[in-house]
Amino acid sequence: MTDKTGTVYLIGAGPGDPGLLTIKAKECIETADVVVYDYLASPFLLNYARSDAQIIYVGKKGGDHTLSQDKINLLLVDKAKQGFDVARLKGGDPFVFGRGGEEAQMLLSHGVSYEVIPGVTSAIAAPAYAGIPITHRDHTSFVSFITGHEDPTKKDTSMQWDVFAKSNATLVFLMGVKNLENIVKNLIKHGKPSDTPIALVRWGTTARQETVTGTLETIVERVKQAKLKSPAIIVIGHVVSLREELAWFDKKPLFGQRIVITRARAQASDLLSKLSKLGAQCIEIPTIQIVSPEDTAPLKKSIKNIKDYDWLVFTSVNGVKFFFDTLFDMGRDVRVLGHLKFACIGPVTKERLKNYGIISDILPKTYRAESVIEAFSTVEIKDKKVLLPRAKQARTILPEELTKMGAKVDDVTAYETRLNADGKENLISLLENNEIDAITFTSSSTVSNFMSLLESKDAKKLLKNVVTASIGPITSDTARSLDIEPDIEAKEYTIQGLVNSLLAYYEGK
Repeated sequence: MTDKTGTVYLIGAGPGDPGLLTIKAKECIETADVVVYDYLASPFLLNYARSDAQIIYVGKKGGDHTLSQDKINLLLVDKAKQGFDVARLKGGDPFVFGRGGEEAQMLLSHGVSYEVIPGVTSAIAAPAYAGIPITHRDHTSFVSFITGHEDPTKKDTSMQWDVFAKSNATLVFLMGVKNLENIVKNLIKHGKPSDTPIALVRWGTTARQETVTGTLETIVERVKQAKLKSPAIIVIGHVVSLREELAWFDKKPLFGQRIVITRARAQASDLLSKLSKLGAQCIEIPTIQIVSPEDTAPLKKSIKNIKDYDWLVFTSVNGVKFFFDTLFDMGRDVRVLGHLKFACIGPVTKERLKNYGIISDILPKTYRAESVIEAFSTVEIKDKKVLLPRAKQARTILPEELTKMGAKVDDVTAYETRLNADGKENLISLLENNEIDAITFTSSSTVSNFMSLLESKDAKKLLKNVVTASIGPITSDTARSLDIEPDIEAKEYTIQGLVNSLLAYYEGK
């Protein structure tokens, strides 16, 4: 145990949409030694944590408590006393029904320093994403935040039902789904008109968001019909009537579609971001890992003899990354490449090369032989020496076509793709419970590894109602060889092309 005492940061993790996290909160997560997070804090935020940070889940869900509040308080004290800086992630804002005040008092009593980083509370964000402004000049200029946990029928209640009922304020109840019927009865009993508009917003700001509206008289039955459960907030007041006009989030083209991303986690951010912005609920289950090859000697040898080559051809962003990583590790830089000509397959690979200050001389559009021949048709390739750093197991068409054109090709391994089985149990569970709408495949290895995860399971049965989307014909051919007929194939073989094809498919439906 160290003499140094760490600092605990009581962080508002926001209402669910990871994009609503504050910059200061993100910086604290990135530097923390320990991250302690709640049920309502988005797991995506854990991606900001250091790889060596200790991650501790202390979620409380409908009476199922991983740790009691007292034990959570003591955990924070204990970790800080051990000298660790702790990021305590709490859904919404830590001081809005988040028990952050209790945690702060406990830390203070033990001499532990702390900071409070406010977050976007669901009391504001969930209605906003549902198209409900909680204040509006034509309707109301004030709002009340009320706990929905307290049993409205108990005799010693602190709830001022007569005040709530007669007030023109927007009433926002947090965590009150189980008490909805009693809340409604008490408001009507104390004079609130039974035709007052009311809305419940579940999982607000996320792609799982559900909104049920009605009046105080009709809402209980409507919520039962919709089978709406916690976590949800309740909004009561005339501003709810604006939802029909102002709803925006649930009108996104892919809203609510549960789409699995099988790409390697390090490369999934672009696809995840694009689909999320369109309203999709993205589920990351990477089936591959991109790693350095076990034997780096061939690549290092090629770089050592780089002056002997005339062309450097990259087939993927991974090839670019691992080539330059190795180049720099060997103590060299881009100056040794000044005599070379460059070719990239695909515009994304071309852009990644440009990040290193190099503009590709030619750009074959696809892996197809015709495209390669066309791209090199205007240059003299015969007897030229070509270095091709790429995946360990890659299609042979490119070196074969270049060789036919008279080039001398060195096909060297720059990286390997390996099976990632971490998400296996989650994937099978989601498929068995019909909780997946679509699966995206961005390479042949994502398809083959995906099928490996299913093992002896009946893949056809599991995928019966699931849309499968392929980034291009090569990936589609691999899928077919494994008895998967893609429902969608991107016309442009890029991430944006895949997204566009998904959009066209769902808009067509």
